[in-house]
Amino acid sequence: MAVLVKYDEDGEERRLVVCSAYLPYDSEDLPPSRELENLVGYCENENIQLLVGCDSNAHHTAWGSTNCNGRGEALIEFLNTYNLEIFNRGREPTFSTSARQEVIDITLGSYGLLDSIIDWKVSLELSLSDHRHILFTLRGSTPVLLVRNPRGTNWGSFRGSLRERLERGPQMNMEDDAGLGLAIQCVQKALISAYEENCPLVPLRKGRKSTRWTAELQLLRKELRRLFNRCRAKNDTSNRDLYREAQRKYRKEVRKASKETWGTFCSSVKDLPRSARIHRALSRDPKIRLGSLVAPNGERTQSEGETLDLLLATHFPNSVGMERGTLPAAVGRTNRADWRVAAKTVMYCRVEWAINSFGPYKRPGADGIFPAAMLDPDYDGQGIHTGD
Repeated sequence: MAVLVKYDEDGEERRLVVCSAYLPYDSEDLPPSRELENLVGYCENENIQLLVGCDSNAHHTAWGSTNCNGRGEALIEFLNTYNLEIFNRGREPTFSTSARQEVIDITLGSYGLLDSIIDWKVSLELSLSDHRHILFTLRGSTPVLLVRNPRGTNWGSFRGSLRERLERGPQMNMEDDAGLGLAIQCVQKALISAYEENCPLVPLRKGRKSTRWTAELQLLRKELRRLFNRCRAKNDTSNRDLYREAQRKYRKEVRKASKETWGTFCSSVKDLPRSARIHRALSRDPKIRLGSLVAPNGERTQSEGETLDLLLATHFPNSVGMERGTLPAAVGRTNRADWRVAAKTVMYCRVEWAINSFGPYKRPGADGIFPAAMLDPDYDGQGIHTGD
């Protein structure tokens, strides 16, 4: 598997192909595989740097193995032919079983990355696998992501900035749909500009304590670490068997805790904000699609289009489908009678109540506006406007 990555190093944009490669130990052909050889040739022809994390299933002292074999010799010859570097450091085993410990996982790549790969090491973190984690840093590839946290907005200053922008904005005639559309755009632009001015960009904080982590898992992890260290010091059969048994138990409990935590969370959902959290979590998976629904006649919808039509008919009965960008004939230019009907239907207090019914930091829609940007600080919760 290979991906093309673009990153910044010393102010210049770099292109890098990052590859995860597996070279089967039972292959009749000596390494490398045809796919890896083709990828190396492609990067050389296109002048793109290449970085490969490789389970080589090959031994050679050049990357820290205890001995050399035919597979290792063939792989070394290939690396020398294409001027590829080995970034492994030391002789810490990357693969460990009850039978042996060996270095068979290699980090290799283009000569131009020699000064960019820093702090290469085999992690002491438990991987729950026969292979251990390999860690390193690619210099220049860890940019700081800046975001705005709406909870950090200076709302007092925001309202002053918003008032100033609206006062100096253009005069708007909202008697027809074009003028109304222009007014909406002006208000939206003023809201977003005032928000960005009074909500500074801050570095994104990554990492959050897992809700599935328990004291029992912590004890199991501590015991697993103790047995792992004992195996490193004295790799005999009894210690290895104890470590493997603890590893299986720890893995089982981690999976069990994950299922229980997810089940508890789902069963606790009683309101819209928490159900929206589930929706956001599931929507991150690109493989999840809108599913089939059962229609009133008992049949299931056969496509996403049929599902959407059913949802529309259920929640918006008697609605009329329209082409994008078109308006009904009755909507074009409003008259006094239309305004009188609108005034009876859409009252200021009702609009204010609707806005204040949202959570202040509910995720914004396509317009990018948080409800907090439109909330009235003097709103009394009864649908009566008490502010200015």
